[in-house]
Amino acid sequence: MTARRSPRLDKKQVVDAALRLLNEVGLEGLTLRAIAKDLEVQAPALYWHFQGKQELLDEMATEMYRRMVAGSDLAAGVTWQERLTAGNRGLRAALLGYRDGAKVFSGTRFTGTEHALQMEENLRALTEAGFTLPQAVRATTTAYFFTLGFVTEEQGVEPLPGDRREGYDVDERAARMDGFPLAAAAGADLFQNYDEGFEEGLALVIAGIGARYRVG
Repeated sequence: MTARRSPRLDKKQVVDAALRLLNEVGLEGLTLRAIAKDLEVQAPALYWHFQGKQELLDEMATEMYRRMVAGSDLAAGVTWQERLTAGNRGLRAALLGYRDGAKVFSGTRFTGTEHALQMEENLRALTEAGFTLPQAVRATTTAYFFTLGFVTEEQGVEPLPGDRREGYDVDERAARMDGFPLAAAAGADLFQNYDEGFEEGLALVIAGIGARYRVG
């Protein structure tokens, strides 16, 4: 009787397992060895697809992007402000779906060209609205960098929504900084109400873009 062979491991299986495991162990705990254990294979099996962790992170970020844009088409005729707002809201929501999602996404290199479609649409919309191409690039990347930075800080306090790290109690912080009343009171805005903080910050960025480039 011929022994049955286990199904061949493909790249998508590895990435799906890595993203699932990310929520359990975080970025620091995510290793190829841990992923291999989760998939019940030997670690060398993963090296057929990824030479190291950075290659894996690149593919994870790419898959996160694919999932983010699936079914996220904008209605025709939206303004450039609405386009930047919707895109960055979607990015934040996607990153918050993974522990350390912003850290995984930031600084990685997309392995495909799927992102070029949305990038082309955004740049075309902004240039048609009156931006030069360099201005459109600066506008979209500034909003993108704001979102990445905001979520990185947000996840430093709440790795997953509702999962708050110790040491970020606002009242305890205020008592400890009693000699600095303004800084103490700022904790209420810095370390809670992230939805409101993000919306206000993004609105400030977009208003600043319009004022800087004088595009209404």
